[in-house]
Amino acid sequence: MKNYKIHSEFLFLTAQLIDIIENFSSKGKLVGDGDRNKIKIFEIEGNTINIKSFKIPNIINGIAYQYFRKSKAQRSYEYANMLIQKNIGTPQPIAFYKNSSFMGLKDSYYLCQHLNYDLTFRELVTQPDYLDHENILRKFTKFTWQMHEKGIYFKDHSPGNTLIVKNEDDYSFYLVDLNRMSFFELDFESRMKNFSRLTPKKEMVRIMSDEYAKISGLSFEKVFEKMWFYTQQFQEKYHRKKRLKQKYLGKKK
Repeated sequence: MKNYKIHSEFLFLTAQLIDIIENFSSKGKLVGDGDRNKIKIFEIEGNTINIKSFKIPNIINGIAYQYFRKSKAQRSYEYANMLIQKNIGTPQPIAFYKNSSFMGLKDSYYLCQHLNYDLTFRELVTQPDYLDHENILRKFTKFTWQMHEKGIYFKDHSPGNTLIVKNEDDYSFYLVDLNRMSFFELDFESRMKNFSRLTPKKEMVRIMSDEYAKISGLSFEKVFEKMWFYTQQFQEKYHRKKRLKQKYLGKKK
């Protein structure tokens, strides 16, 4: 049983899009091969299309996604459209597609236009001497503030999920991996907690706190104290989980 939705601007490519999805395993150029998901790019009539294939869920999750919850692919597509409506950067959504049976969801796919980018937030963490580092970090902070002002809470606001494009002397930011988002009026605590996954580096948190305080009219001390608190809390949880995996599962990552 197939279920899909294609953006109105790409309906003229319907046949080609369905063909590349149904032949995903044998066609396209692999650009991301993670433990859970695979990403390939395809060329169709001058369009470079990025397709994310989500891992086939276990039987319990498969039933949940079929009957009680929207699939990750569908949520990614719908959230991308919501971001664009709110003028928050993300690659142009094209479609979602899923295969299922009465036993639940099987494979599913999210399609968007492929974006050529210059860096991700991760480079700012791993390369402190990256050219124009502080300026990019401050512009990113303003981008996050704008997202917050528009009632967007990106649950996976982490180093690899913001693509950065350099435009002469300015920068544009694009969110990816969109299937976990919430939309509500964010209070101060939620805003500060949303920075917690980005970097363990105190100096970076200090710069982001300074910029967020300037934009929002809050005191630097208040912003930094809370942003650093949530950063430390996340880091402690992350490393505790990592130690437990190493101890009980022998997994080293």
